[in-house]
Amino acid sequence: MLCRVNCAACIGLEVIPVTVEVSVQQGVGIYLVGLPDSAVKESLLRVTTALKSYEFKVPGKKTVINLAPANIRKEGSAFDAAIAVGLLAASGQISFFGAKNFLIMGELSLDGKLRPSPGALPIALKAQALGYKSCIFPRDSALEAADVDGIDIFGAKDIVEVIDIINGEEYTDTLLMERCEDIHEERVFSDDFKDVMGQEFAKRGLEIAACGGHNVLLSGSPGAGKSFMSRCMASILPPLCRREALETSAIYSVAGLSSGKHGLIYERPFRQVHHSCSSVSLIGGGGQMAVPGEVSLAHNGILFLDEISLFSQAMLDMLRQPMEDREICISRAKYKVRYPASFMLVGSMNPCPCGFYGEDGNRCTCTHGMISRYLSKLSGPLMDRIDLNIHVKPVDGKSLVSGKTAENSAAIALRVQQARDLQTERFKNEYGCYTNAQMNARQISRYCTLGEKEKIFVDVIMNKFALSARAYSRILKISRTIADMEKAESISLMHISEAVQYRFQHS
Repeated sequence: MLCRVNCAACIGLEVIPVTVEVSVQQGVGIYLVGLPDSAVKESLLRVTTALKSYEFKVPGKKTVINLAPANIRKEGSAFDAAIAVGLLAASGQISFFGAKNFLIMGELSLDGKLRPSPGALPIALKAQALGYKSCIFPRDSALEAADVDGIDIFGAKDIVEVIDIINGEEYTDTLLMERCEDIHEERVFSDDFKDVMGQEFAKRGLEIAACGGHNVLLSGSPGAGKSFMSRCMASILPPLCRREALETSAIYSVAGLSSGKHGLIYERPFRQVHHSCSSVSLIGGGGQMAVPGEVSLAHNGILFLDEISLFSQAMLDMLRQPMEDREICISRAKYKVRYPASFMLVGSMNPCPCGFYGEDGNRCTCTHGMISRYLSKLSGPLMDRIDLNIHVKPVDGKSLVSGKTAENSAAIALRVQQARDLQTERFKNEYGCYTNAQMNARQISRYCTLGEKEKIFVDVIMNKFALSARAYSRILKISRTIADMEKAESISLMHISEAVQYRFQHS
């Protein structure tokens, strides 16, 4: 008897439908074919042991298991449940017809329990697009796919529950995941701008960056509050909209880093990376399966590089392409995958190795050569992609001892949300564009028009500072964001002036 069970494989975010074909014939032996890797080959022992633990019988005849299409390499352990169902159906121990409408994924433990498997969300979205009625995942993996519309998502604890779901049996332990699109937990952040004394200029710059999704670099002496203010950025960013949540949740699902909570991830990612990280952990790739790196895990959120000048120049220059294209393409000999990487880069650094260059009191002990080598880690092309360069001055003692409470993050977040709402309405028909920082050349020409006075002023700035075309477009994007914060229809000289002021603070 030949039985076919539906499952899938993830290559990056691309989902490839896989059919587990099981044939039981006269003869001896069990064979697994279809270009499986070591983890898939080992599934035979896991599956047969798990079935015996529930007193199912392993066919004592020649059994051939094919993972089609056979020209695509199958990786991971998520095919176990589909193989088990195929074996039971082909040997006549369960009904075969009920399995046709299901897509089944999950790793089996030796006692028949289902372990979580990565990629449940993109697989569920693909199943819905292909017209499947239902998906069966391990209980924890089913949680991340709970918000997929148009398809029933079942969570099973073990292989017995999988069989019961296929047979249409209902009982309380089986999860048919309920929709929870509008259920969000109260947002709680440990770092809040109310604890930042003084630094009004820097806080204004960070608010502009949050409103438009712009890259920002904070530079200043040690203890001025650069790192703390950077971490506070997470508390003023609005939650992800549904489209953004689907994109971000799919990346975390493939990486096996889902939150384990019911539904999509609606909190914007904040990824802090240490300067000792490897290029693979930053960009992605590695091994046989190309996993997302930090640039993709920060998609629609913040990538924070503390002490950015301690990163190698080669490592920092790897960020140039994803910062420009907002995606990363990982090419290897046998595969090529693309991951989205639309992040806000937030960096902090000291102005020199000792940290006190340019401050009062002549405390700096660095030579010009030391300072030059220190700053050379940030190449010209990388700096050209930084939208706001903010010099953070030390906080004066009067502000620290005054005891006054600064404006809290909730108040700032409300203004950021209002500016983002304007951009959401503006870009509602622009696929993949949610903020001003994501505008392409065509969108800049459409939404960042200038009057005659503004054109003359920008021309003077361009010639005075010998700016590149990229710098020109980024000044327009920042100006558009500042105009949105004031709910202005057009960009004025004031908006451009403030944008230029923040653009060249670091230099």
